[in-house]
Amino acid sequence: MTLGQFRAAAILLLLASQSFAQSTPRIAIIIDDLGYHLSAGHRAVALPGPVACAILPGTPGSVQLAQAAWQSGKEVLLHLPMQSMHGQGAVEPGSITLDTTRQGLADTFANALATVPFAVGVNSHRGSLLTRHPGHMGWLMEEMLRAGGLYFVDSYTTHHSVALRIASEQGVPAIKRVVLLDSDPAPEMVEREFERLKAMARERVLAVAIGHPYPGTLAFLERAIPALVEEGIELVPLRELIQFP
Repeated sequence: MTLGQFRAAAILLLLASQSFAQSTPRIAIIIDDLGYHLSAGHRAVALPGPVACAILPGTPGSVQLAQAAWQSGKEVLLHLPMQSMHGQGAVEPGSITLDTTRQGLADTFANALATVPFAVGVNSHRGSLLTRHPGHMGWLMEEMLRAGGLYFVDSYTTHHSVALRIASEQGVPAIKRVVLLDSDPAPEMVEREFERLKAMARERVLAVAIGHPYPGTLAFLERAIPALVEEGIELVPLRELIQFP
């Protein structure tokens, strides 16, 4: 084989390997609502593989869990509270509402980010009302760009969300959740949604799921994640699924 033929064969092999990698179904998983309960938070951090940890700002365990997740090689997300359609529960630390002014949003975001060290991204907590509003979403994306290097995950609590579109228009790397693992935390329902996640990944090549630190969800993922490799599905960090400018 000549040198030219060897180089051509090497290029073909490289292209084939890249094509295979791109066709391998990939999933990313986020565990939301971390920060209030340390034992559940540490169990989430200990999940096998690159499961992202979304931590609520200003919670008793926010700093400790963010540090633990970072030390474990997990992606840390600021799980930013946003106003919902039905005003669920009490107003949480770091919440952004329709009444929040432009400067108020900037201050709230900066303070929230400071309580979740090592954050590489932001995802919405609730937000079925706020994520409908281009103005507030635009302000948020401006603050994320100012902070530098952050990506956005739309938790997609409403089909009317404009967050992903606004992020794209402003040049913020972003993606949305497609499967919620435990809206019904019954074990059989979590398993059903996980199977749906895998099916969507096989169809689309990539898919993002969100779960919560419920005992049943964590127990299921502790068993299910190690089995993914035998099914030809790769669990990857979120950053590998997001288009960066």
